[in-house]
Amino acid sequence: MTSRERVIAALEHREGDKIPFDIGGSAVTGMQASTVYRLRQALSLDPPGTPVKVVEPYQILGEIEPDLMDAVGIDVTHLWGRKTMFGFENTDWKEWRLFDGTPVLVPGGFNTTPEPNGDILLYPEGDKSLAPSGKMPKGGYYVDAIVRQQPIDDETLTIEDNLEEFTPIGDEDLEHFRKEADRLYTQTDKALLASFGGTAFGDIALVPAMWLRNPRGIRDIEEWYVSTISRKEFVRKVFERQCAIALENLAKLHDAVGDRVVAAFTTGTDFGTQCGPFISPKAYRDLYQPFHKEVNAWIHRNTAWKSFIHSCGSVYTLIPDFIESGFDVLNPVQCSASGMDPARLKSEFGKDLVFWGGGVDTQQTLPFGTPAQVAEEVKTRMEKLGPGGGFVFNAIHNVQARVPVANLMAMIETFNKFRAY
Repeated sequence: MTSRERVIAALEHREGDKIPFDIGGSAVTGMQASTVYRLRQALSLDPPGTPVKVVEPYQILGEIEPDLMDAVGIDVTHLWGRKTMFGFENTDWKEWRLFDGTPVLVPGGFNTTPEPNGDILLYPEGDKSLAPSGKMPKGGYYVDAIVRQQPIDDETLTIEDNLEEFTPIGDEDLEHFRKEADRLYTQTDKALLASFGGTAFGDIALVPAMWLRNPRGIRDIEEWYVSTISRKEFVRKVFERQCAIALENLAKLHDAVGDRVVAAFTTGTDFGTQCGPFISPKAYRDLYQPFHKEVNAWIHRNTAWKSFIHSCGSVYTLIPDFIESGFDVLNPVQCSASGMDPARLKSEFGKDLVFWGGGVDTQQTLPFGTPAQVAEEVKTRMEKLGPGGGFVFNAIHNVQARVPVANLMAMIETFNKFRAY
């Protein structure tokens, strides 16, 4: 099978020739740039000192290039948007170094200012005349959002304040998606996972809106969560308008890319903690499910895409509601969280959901275990989640910085040894 055929088989709950493999297919299934660099060096893909592109500067995710895909057997590629989380385009690459010394290439808009304590500040659209919207702490590996919350006056607060980022998609973005979908579909055999944006309701990573020049409305993380109760009708109206805009955009996007895409990253709103759901099933059904149903129903009526939900943590009690909402794919399948035993998930929900992730724990096993422990966990997860199809192997969320190369190689070699059905 080609990679694309292999992924489609898994999405249709069929066993293909092999279990599909994803690294880099989305902003939550990728790899931190310093780890990409060390993996490429270990595989002798580059001379020492060759920089890696940072394609997502918020999480400092490294580019997974075609030669790396071929070297480790990756089946999925990412259809990215034109701009980064900071609002500048992934163009005009320039050299930079991470705190650990890793040589990287960053977009031209990746403009920074050092703080006296060694922190590094980033700016919306790369415009240093504006207040900074991101901070990489000294010695850190990622960028933290800077909350730029203005005083809230409930008498003058309007839903437009929290809709600035949700607008009709423009011709330039549509042309970008059309060209990229065509290029990736015709020049590779990989399955295309698309991130179109605009369909995640209340994704807390997006609430501070690091790409907006002067964000208005509710932009503080704690204030937003409180507002889902104290200002519930306000939030609901934001979601209603957002949903209407999203459906119009999806129609234009489908006209542009057609069914070259196999799955659409629909939402990254997290509903789980380590120990249980973040909210009750009742709260999910009341505030989020109606809009998830609308988006997923449109996708299923009008496209061949599968709908992909990313929700970290313990979401076992919410999975029946995710299925009712029309989601086809669950990620990251955090098996270390309470109630998320992989055999149980496969037995109870494997006929309805594709598990995209769950392959190895990125909190403990991959960064801190031995290669033997990594290999054993990878093999066990494949045995539990693989049979019958409906499984795309990926680590649980992005592979982080400082993961030992020996552990990465154990993950890759074990997966490839046992990936045949």
